[in-house]
Amino acid sequence: MKDILSEIIAHKRKEVAEQKSRVSYAQLEKELANCDLSIYSLKDALLQSDTGIIAEFKRRSPSKGWINQNADVEKVTKSYEAGGAAALSVLTDEKYFGGTLADLQTAAKNVKIPVMRKEFIVDEYQILQARLSGASAILLIAAALTIEENHRFTRFAKQLSLDVLLELHDEKEIEYVSAENDIIGINNRNLGTFVTDLEKSYKMIELLPKDAVLVSESGISNPETVRELRKAGYKGFLIGENFMKTDDPGRNLKEFITPNP
Repeated sequence: MKDILSEIIAHKRKEVAEQKSRVSYAQLEKELANCDLSIYSLKDALLQSDTGIIAEFKRRSPSKGWINQNADVEKVTKSYEAGGAAALSVLTDEKYFGGTLADLQTAAKNVKIPVMRKEFIVDEYQILQARLSGASAILLIAAALTIEENHRFTRFAKQLSLDVLLELHDEKEIEYVSAENDIIGINNRNLGTFVTDLEKSYKMIELLPKDAVLVSESGISNPETVRELRKAGYKGFLIGENFMKTDDPGRNLKEFITPNP
């Protein structure tokens, strides 16, 4: 996965450069100055929610291939909201995950809960795009950034009133956390093997700031796991594939939250 991650990041830098050549950074800034988009606090949503579930819209992944190729973003994200999701995560990488910025725009336009842009962010330009597309939060992946980039991107996002979920994969990445990082995710997926190990969330929690809102990501497939993670101190639970691999992700989410007796 390290090689795949490097490949994705290299491709993303080229992709962003191409986007900038078509629509300049200055143009995005000008558009943002003239728009009025609703924004919802991801942090507050997770603290106030009974479920804490960040339901993810994801059509494919590098490890699994297509999960739900023909999923309708409007239908799925509306049903996620109706099913009890605290927030949404929308993949916008096209080459590796089958997502687009249009997916993010559609989702944000049709729900009244926080929508996070899940992307390999390597440039402030993508953060402007996220805000203009209606996102309320962005994901920053420590493994894809330098510590300085994380701090810079976090500050910039917050200037745009966006929440930031900082994603960590191992103990070495604890050094990325600053006082500005108040939502921290632990990705249970091993970047080298793609194998998920929920023990990572339990082991890492001792190293994380006590006042941060903590999110466990990947490998969560049953309500009991959510209950145990909540007892351990997690407030958010990012779940995508478990719902997206079904015919009706929203209904699956609702049954996950309120299982039949």
